[in-house]
Amino acid sequence: MVLENDIAALLPRLRRFARSITFHREDADDLVQVAVERALTRAEQWEPGTRLDSWMFRIVKNAWIDEVRSRARRAELFAPEEEGEHVGDDAAEAHQRRMAIEKAISLLSEDHRMVIGLVLVDGLPYKDAAEVLEIPMGTLTSRLARAREALQELLSDRARMKG
Repeated sequence: MVLENDIAALLPRLRRFARSITFHREDADDLVQVAVERALTRAEQWEPGTRLDSWMFRIVKNAWIDEVRSRARRAELFAPEEEGEHVGDDAAEAHQRRMAIEKAISLLSEDHRMVIGLVLVDGLPYKDAAEVLEIPMGTLTSRLARAREALQELLSDRARMKG
């Protein structure tokens, strides 16, 4: 029962990470649900004394990889329904900026999106993010640097096209 409560306490962070890699509210919720189901059915694989959040983020990451592979096989693309929300209201400009950032992040590679989601969106320490992604710390820092550069370039290209 303690594990279930600890996993429940992580739900907001898991959802935030899932949103950062899926860009779709419903897909993120589905991804978190799949991850929680996997964690609960495989609870014996978690080692008490280790970081539960890292274990759960790794499960979310692996579930997303499975989903992407499945979608590729089905050749289905889902357009984010958020693109049509908030048209004409006072928050439209802020919403457009957020959509531009989400669009730019969506153009990054899968590896770069995961690093951005864990470190910049969720605020996971580098060491923990490296463990979640199962990569060396040096690889994480170089991926993050390249992801930031690519994101900055995509956003500045978009700003130049607007202006």
